[in-house]
Amino acid sequence: MPHRGGRPPRLRGRREHRRLDRGRGGDRRAARRERVLNETGGRAADHRSPAPPVSEQTFGSVIAWIDPPAGGATDGPLRGLRIGVKDNIDVAGVPSTCASAFFADRVATEHAEVVRRLLGAGAQVTAKLNMAEFAVGVTSQNSAAGPTRNPWDPRRVPGGSSGGSGAAVAAGLVDAALGTDTGGSIRLPASACGVTGLRPTVGSVSGAGVFPVSELFDTVGPMARSVGDIVRIFEMLRGEAPPNVPAAQRIGVPAVFITEDVDPAVAAAVRTAAGVFETLGFEVVPIDIPGARSAQDVVYTLIYSDLAERHRDRIRHSPELFQPATLERISLGLGIPDSERTAALCRRDEFRQGLSTVFDRVNAVLTPAMPIDVPLLGEGADVIAQSRRMGQFSYPWSLHEGPTLAFPVGFHPVSGMPIGAQLTAAAHHEPVLFDIGAGYQDVTEWHSARPQAVTGRS
Repeated sequence: MPHRGGRPPRLRGRREHRRLDRGRGGDRRAARRERVLNETGGRAADHRSPAPPVSEQTFGSVIAWIDPPAGGATDGPLRGLRIGVKDNIDVAGVPSTCASAFFADRVATEHAEVVRRLLGAGAQVTAKLNMAEFAVGVTSQNSAAGPTRNPWDPRRVPGGSSGGSGAAVAAGLVDAALGTDTGGSIRLPASACGVTGLRPTVGSVSGAGVFPVSELFDTVGPMARSVGDIVRIFEMLRGEAPPNVPAAQRIGVPAVFITEDVDPAVAAAVRTAAGVFETLGFEVVPIDIPGARSAQDVVYTLIYSDLAERHRDRIRHSPELFQPATLERISLGLGIPDSERTAALCRRDEFRQGLSTVFDRVNAVLTPAMPIDVPLLGEGADVIAQSRRMGQFSYPWSLHEGPTLAFPVGFHPVSGMPIGAQLTAAAHHEPVLFDIGAGYQDVTEWHSARPQAVTGRS
């Protein structure tokens, strides 16, 4: 099984292909799939340094094991699947702390709706997973339960705020995990930890029993090793069956997302992924995203104003209980006037209107998930600047109401850390993302890689 210390994952040959009839010229595209070569798969250099030894094999990803696991149906489509849930998602009878001292003694009285659905499908909920406090943070170092480290290199962050979810899946501690995503909190850990993660269409998965950040943008979604597992779990989580959508034909790549300030290795890996999609028969075209350059500021205005309002009493009466990085970020919203929030809502609507034109032209949009290599612990002294930089490509898609799928596309040739891309589609077009993502993972093995620190027990 491939791992960090060995050769990078190769592209699969014809014998290993799983032919999927997507109703879009399947035979022709299957033939093209056979022509995918290693050089189009984003081969990484083989000089990645080994991860330092670690004694604590959870990498700080688990706040509490649930023993015996929470269980429901004895049979079902998710039977036997071990799933961990982020610590802002309620499991009845289990502490649900949001990784905060404020909720140190809080025990959930009933299951969140998403947990109830998983248990009803036969899954076992085995762990509450670490996170950035109150789901505010991109590194998952600001937790009352202690920091989470990246299984690929414990000297580096796992992304956030669902860092425990990403790390636990990467380390094989669980088969899959639930995270939440407001500004990138599923997509960033999926990218940093080399796993697959879905931010679903806003409102398609119930948030009942999940502590909110901003109801405008909050989503609950699955993280797993493969698109196939994401599909299985999402089918159990979604409230309604998706509409019939046309088969994917065209993928757009916006120039604004691959610019001079993107790490060259990240840009190269995403371009290589675009080449793989072309060999699979998709048409890859350049596109413009109206309002993309200002979208991050719009999202920040709305999220931080919501955060400040939600935590205003805690800030006023017990600011010392916050993790310092959490308090710094939440406090940004205290000075946002109602007029600025109203203007941001108008700009959100304009951004969505512009995207409707984009998705009339293409079925999905391909971008990097994160513009930089996975940061070292303590590398970002400026909390706000690091948040903006790591979330440079995730926050704009939070302004969109549709789904985004993050998935691994290679390893950084210098650090050896995973590189992630993301595909975005129109609202409720998750099947489009699953179709494209499954096709990519049919012919590549990046998603099958295991960190060296855990391959001995994988």
